[in-house]
Amino acid sequence: MSKIIISPSILSADFTKLGCEVEAVKKAGAQWVHIDVMDGHFVPNISIGVPVVKSLRKVTDLVLDTHLMIENPEKYIEPFAKAGADILTFHFEACRDAKHVYEIINLIKSFDVRVGLSIKPKTLPESIFEFLDYLDLVLVMTVEPGFGGQIFMHDCAMKIPSIKEKAKNNLIIQVDGGINNLTAKICTSLGANSLVAGSYIYGSDDYKKAIESLF
Repeated sequence: MSKIIISPSILSADFTKLGCEVEAVKKAGAQWVHIDVMDGHFVPNISIGVPVVKSLRKVTDLVLDTHLMIENPEKYIEPFAKAGADILTFHFEACRDAKHVYEIINLIKSFDVRVGLSIKPKTLPESIFEFLDYLDLVLVMTVEPGFGGQIFMHDCAMKIPSIKEKAKNNLIIQVDGGINNLTAKICTSLGANSLVAGSYIYGSDDYKKAIESLF
């Protein structure tokens, strides 16, 4: 894929006017919207859930790029799929073993939803190589998941080339954490083709200018 997919994280949006915030980034050039789901267990924070995905599905045709930072993700695949998620990304670290990973992949596919697998900063990319052919997306975290506005970890971005080398050509390699106009270029030069940016976009006075600066 030559086109870079920008997925603004609504974690940094104004929740009092969330529908308008999603429409604003669409008009500014975003193709997806990133929905961070946190349970207060897998990560030390609590965010949004199924009702928000269901509500957004009614007001936008953007791809709902849903990132499950939760324990026992298999319990929530069906509710999020039925709420309208287009992509469900779960964490490798939330799984007991390889069999568990495959079970969740197959469960997500059974709802005709695209499958993503994410790795935290301390997880080696080799840990997920065996799953790459079954995925639509790999999400490389360049911060510790759980909070917005963290500093980009350069060493985590170095996982991108090894994943790209092992993956099929149509795999989306997404990066989330500390993305701005400078770190975006680092990631795309290494082979990433999707970028999640929250505070950089939603904290900007000009969403369009912020998004365009990521290309």
